Amino acid sequence: MQVTTEAVSGVTRRLNVTVPSDKLKTQFEARIKRVAKTAKINGFRPGKVPMSKIRAEYGYSVQQDVVNELIRESVFQAIQQEKINAIGVPTIESVDVNDTEMNYKAVVEVYPEFAVQGLKDLAIERKTSSVGDADVDTMIENLRKQRQQFVASDAAAANGDQVTFDFEGSIDGEKFDGGTAQDFKLVLGSNRMIPGFEDGIVGMKAGDEKTIDVTFPEDYQAKELAVKKAQFKITAKAVETAQLPEIDEEFLKVFSITAEEGVDKLKADVRRNMEREVKNGLRNQVKQAAFDALLAANPDVEVPPTLLKEEIERQRQGMLQQFAQQFGGQMPNFDNSMLPDELFREKAERSVKLGLLVGKVIDEANLSVDQDRVKALIEDMAQSYEDPAEVIDYFSNDKQQRAQVEAVTLEDQVVDHLLDNAKVTDSEVSYQDLLAAQQQARMG
Repeated sequence: MQVTTEAVSGVTRRLNVTVPSDKLKTQFEARIKRVAKTAKINGFRPGKVPMSKIRAEYGYSVQQDVVNELIRESVFQAIQQEKINAIGVPTIESVDVNDTEMNYKAVVEVYPEFAVQGLKDLAIERKTSSVGDADVDTMIENLRKQRQQFVASDAAAANGDQVTFDFEGSIDGEKFDGGTAQDFKLVLGSNRMIPGFEDGIVGMKAGDEKTIDVTFPEDYQAKELAVKKAQFKITAKAVETAQLPEIDEEFLKVFSITAEEGVDKLKADVRRNMEREVKNGLRNQVKQAAFDALLAANPDVEVPPTLLKEEIERQRQGMLQQFAQQFGGQMPNFDNSMLPDELFREKAERSVKLGLLVGKVIDEANLSVDQDRVKALIEDMAQSYEDPAEVIDYFSNDKQQRAQVEAVTLEDQVVDHLLDNAKVTDSEVSYQDLLAAQQQARMG
């Protein structure tokens, strides 16, 4: 077998393969003889049909089968012979068979060949943060708010109060769909309603009625209402003030803390969880910053179409699963026209390009998974569970779960390698700002 290779693009190669005809003829003869043993042709018993008739009746289809089988066998041998780092299955462009040989052309995608550029010039900002006493007190206050109860009040409604009311909306005197509700409950200051709506209720008492004027925002989800001026008739039925639970034995019991251990144990546990959250947040931040810098320094890495297509589909399925969670486990019946490739293309290209770059950094720096770091990461993850020992055993011994932890660990090692080579500046950020940035990154 003879093979020559030509570059079609940075991620595509064309193989020109020649297979001697004697191999084709040998396999053809063996197969046509097998066919002759069972072939049924009118006027002849099976196995007694003259070969001339067998060839006339079945020769073409047998030759096509042999050609296809030889191509399947030889194309992957050709890829190995040419040391091609192939992606996916080759596409056969053309086939020519004559008396002396079989020639065919196969196109295959390959991983791009490149060297990582600019590691010494990467500029990476690394955030630092810590948990202060005030942060712990704020978190405990939030835990109390999560368990707050509302009690009836005769006072005028203020931000933080829950108001039960009826409303009736109209535009130019005409009611509109979705503009009316009864016994609607709203915590003032939660910003659930359009701008100006909640402010209009502040100061009302149970039994009060008033009409407020608001304007629907330009980006309102119901396009027919966007930028329209509306009037809402409000009838307040009840005003309730938030009552926070005391940090007593009952409250501590929710967090598996005894009265003897008291609030000091609660603060210690809360601080430990917050510090773990800070540690993970800082790791995610510097990883994002390092990978952004790596991508910016290597903009010309070519993305193989097959990898891009696979990543787009992976992201599409991920979005469908998110929708399914919102709809109680039922996968929505969306087709690709409702979630087109373009919706995912930019993010998918970035993901594929980053994967190629990270893989190349691993190769060039000769990195391998640090098993001590894997163990430490598993132990750290386990601390947030009720039975850490059980979690450690699960992640340590389940091959799939451990492989995922090893992949995260190797990514962290790549980040460390980038930081060791880059120009790094450290900047302090508050606990609250760090969490807000992480929340924004997840939403984006």
